[in-house]
Amino acid sequence: MERIDGRTEHQMRQVELIPHINQFAEGSVLIKCGGTHVLCTASVEERVPPHVPFGEGWVTAEYSMLPRANRERSRRDVSKLKLSPRSAEIQRLIGRALRSATDLKLLGARQIIVDCDVLQGDGGTRTASVTGGFVALALACRRLLHEGAISKMPLKTYVAGVSAGIVHDTALLDLCYEEDSSAMVDLNCVMTARGELIELQATGEERPFTLWEHQRLLELCQKGIGELHELQKKVIGELV
Repeated sequence: MERIDGRTEHQMRQVELIPHINQFAEGSVLIKCGGTHVLCTASVEERVPPHVPFGEGWVTAEYSMLPRANRERSRRDVSKLKLSPRSAEIQRLIGRALRSATDLKLLGARQIIVDCDVLQGDGGTRTASVTGGFVALALACRRLLHEGAISKMPLKTYVAGVSAGIVHDTALLDLCYEEDSSAMVDLNCVMTARGELIELQATGEERPFTLWEHQRLLELCQKGIGELHELQKKVIGELV
């Protein structure tokens, strides 16, 4: 099928990672995936939540969309005096993904909070937040290492995410908003550079899907995530 932006079925949108976008955060990056732009900042705190075992660290995330990140203005969560269910679900996903790649004992008794703020949303904001959030986290860890606060890089592998879906019975990689809103099947995937799965969110929106279709979507995601890992490496370098 002919895609809205002229891409092939297995082609990613243009992705750009702009590091050190915030002069105050220990780690920061602006990730652009086509029309989706997310500002990711990592902040180091020399304390941990009460539930964390003695001597270990913690990595968590917060996610939000600016009021005009979409086609119509949305209300800020603070104006509703509570976090929206969607934002809560996405920030838990980001936190889980980042912790899965982190040796919390090597991090030491400190917390890194990764804030992912969507400046502009055109599909795939959660997966872009994972990909950019990992870069911000890695840059913060690199700074801790250079300052002598830690003795070894606590990140075990790269982590990135991408979406895929079935639109008009065709499997497509990296859906933009128009494709995502009309998808028969929608899938979000987070993987490590070792090819290990961290998170899969697959839903039959308009119809059920087969195991073969599921496998095809995973293959597309694996290809896209491999490309994202290469971009991450150019910004972060090796995790040593």
